[in-house]
Amino acid sequence: MGAIRPVGELLREWRRRRRLSQLDLACDAEISTRHLSFLETGRAAPSREMVLRLAEHLEVPMRERNALLLAAGFAPSFPERPLDDPALTAARQAVAVVLDRQAPYPAFALDRHWTVVASNGALPELYDGVAAELLARPVNALRLSLHPQGLAPRIANLGEWRAHLLARLARQVEMSADATLTELQRECTAYPAPAEETPDPTGVLVPLRIATEAGMLSFFSTTTVFGTPLDVTLSELAIELFFAADERTDALVRRLAACPP
Repeated sequence: MGAIRPVGELLREWRRRRRLSQLDLACDAEISTRHLSFLETGRAAPSREMVLRLAEHLEVPMRERNALLLAAGFAPSFPERPLDDPALTAARQAVAVVLDRQAPYPAFALDRHWTVVASNGALPELYDGVAAELLARPVNALRLSLHPQGLAPRIANLGEWRAHLLARLARQVEMSADATLTELQRECTAYPAPAEETPDPTGVLVPLRIATEAGMLSFFSTTTVFGTPLDVTLSELAIELFFAADERTDALVRRLAACPP
């Protein structure tokens, strides 16, 4: 484990990542620019309350707020429990209900690194022809979608869908400074890319259009997160729900779900 960096250095790094001047942050946090400068250079030590106040205004993720507190000499404020911890039973049950009720459409719960931690197992036809190693646990949703041995060869609008996913990933990297996400971004960006695709000017959502033996399916997705998490694991959990983007897809999915495997 590496040495803990000074809290002032970390605060300055987060401020610059958010593209804020010292004046901007000082005004937002209602402190003097001089005091903020002293905190960043180590000439003054922040209180626990000050660390949390600055982290709130900098929109620092919960996991990194704990790191800031540790760097300042304080105990972490937010617990990080495994998803199977008894304290998270109600949250797990809520996730299971949402996933199950989404059937016959696919639904997934993803952690901060796009690892699938739960799914409803709907529409297995989507994964025909996918390399076995991409379906071995732990499954990474980005690799599954964009890898040339994954879903990518069958995604009709791969350029548009790829750009959408990589833009989401870039925002996560920018917000979290997570090293694993940065490496995942580097990996996925290196996958073969199709020619740039112009989005449909009449559309309101980026669709996922994918070919199956049953025919072309078109979906749009929504992302749901917990609104008031006080646990690091819950704060990083996202639920991805897919819906039919047209009537033809709705009919095909319902027909596939009614057929025995």
